[in-house]
Amino acid sequence: MNVANYLAVNARQHPERAAIYVGDDRVHTYASLDTKARHLGRLLLEQEGLAPGDRVALFLPNSAEYIELLCAIWYAGLVAVPINHKLTLPEVEYILSNCDARLLFAEDVPPNSLPESVRILSPCLSGRDLSQALPGHRFRDSRDAAWIFYTSGTTGKPKGATLSHLNLTTMATSYLLGVDNVSREHKLVHFAPMSHGSGLYIIPFLMAGAANLIPAPAKFTPEHFIHTVNAHDQLSMFLAPTMIRRILDYLGTHKAHLAVNHLSTIVYGGGPMYAKDLNEALDVFGYRLAQIYGQGESPMTITCLNREQHRSLNRYLQSEAETGAPLLSAGQPHAQVEVAIRAPSGELLGAGQTGEVCVRGDSVMSGYWGNEEASGNALVDGWLLTGDVGHLDENDHLYLTDRLKDVIISGGTNIYPREVEEVLLSCPGVQEVSVVGERHPDWGEIVVAFIVAEEALSATELDRFCLDHMARFKRPKQYHFLSELPKNAYGKILKTELRDRLQNLNPQ
Repeated sequence: MNVANYLAVNARQHPERAAIYVGDDRVHTYASLDTKARHLGRLLLEQEGLAPGDRVALFLPNSAEYIELLCAIWYAGLVAVPINHKLTLPEVEYILSNCDARLLFAEDVPPNSLPESVRILSPCLSGRDLSQALPGHRFRDSRDAAWIFYTSGTTGKPKGATLSHLNLTTMATSYLLGVDNVSREHKLVHFAPMSHGSGLYIIPFLMAGAANLIPAPAKFTPEHFIHTVNAHDQLSMFLAPTMIRRILDYLGTHKAHLAVNHLSTIVYGGGPMYAKDLNEALDVFGYRLAQIYGQGESPMTITCLNREQHRSLNRYLQSEAETGAPLLSAGQPHAQVEVAIRAPSGELLGAGQTGEVCVRGDSVMSGYWGNEEASGNALVDGWLLTGDVGHLDENDHLYLTDRLKDVIISGGTNIYPREVEEVLLSCPGVQEVSVVGERHPDWGEIVVAFIVAEEALSATELDRFCLDHMARFKRPKQYHFLSELPKNAYGKILKTELRDRLQNLNPQ
């Protein structure tokens, strides 16, 4: 089974149905997208000399070409490696080397800045011969790799969650069954990066024969959101809670008109939605919100709180809105997966008992690309160990209470402290460092670094160093200088004490 089949089927059955819009312009029908994907697929195999199973990376902003290339990669039986367009070139280089990518589609990459083994192509492919096309998509086993989703872990180095055609198909059917009733008139709006959740959701919309919409301009702002919603109808989208907060603030300040009836579903995830914010969002958008909890290792598919279930939250929201507490329930397990709570001993726990959240099912990755040790740690006895702590109630509602991993979620994007710490430790003059998250009203959390320096350093110097060595969104927003870091008897840094210090410095 090849996920490209969803495009092929709709191209045969509904050739004139809209497939891609850019702004107000329809740029592809299903027939024309299928044709473009087959031509590009042949170029990848015959002109570029790739073979099914080879990895092709995409380091691009959202665009119609992004969707064309994704479909072409799958038509050719290749493996897509979408890379966050905000990453720095050293970070991109590591991913390319780790997955042994043969080809990279990118724009404005300086010469000799990436490994010579990786050929770099512009997505426009000007001057290339596209006169020949594949007769159809290459047949693939359902467990063959289709997408390598790069996340990070406690080692600080990105890990590639290897997602098969079956994983993506399960994710897509879970979305259509549990999250959104997508019809052929619906449009998926890509305000969030296609390298992550928004891109994954291309698949259920191809499955349903619906359209993708790239806003023009593509950059997310509340103004662009309002313009897009007012110009199109039957819209669905994935938004981080911080993006929703920005929209609410803009609407409250500017009193702009928003055609709420044009919205079908706003899926939110990637960070906590606090009761106060959700109560306001429901007042503005109505019951058009759906919450998902998932990870790259089980893409977008662990639990869901759908639109109808949000109706039952009114009493809770009314009582908790003033406290700013997070929405307790992360929803119930998708129909395609099983969720359990695991004790450190490996025992599966009952309702109300707290432990590590685990999931199993056909959405769960086969492992991390080229990393057997990390795969063995994450996949145990058929379960994916998520690293999140929580409990299930008697109705299988999941409540997340903490994180085993110290991931910081800022603006809906995961930032891993060890990765930031390793960069800071390479800065001359830094002796020790510990990075934690601090709650922020706009971003959810921000990155804060505690530094023990061997010599006099300023926050400006550290910030400049970070900008040269990591993506801008990962760098600390605050630096605190200490004579020593708090540690326990075993020499382990006590991050809880550092968080307590922040709480005392900035009481909320």
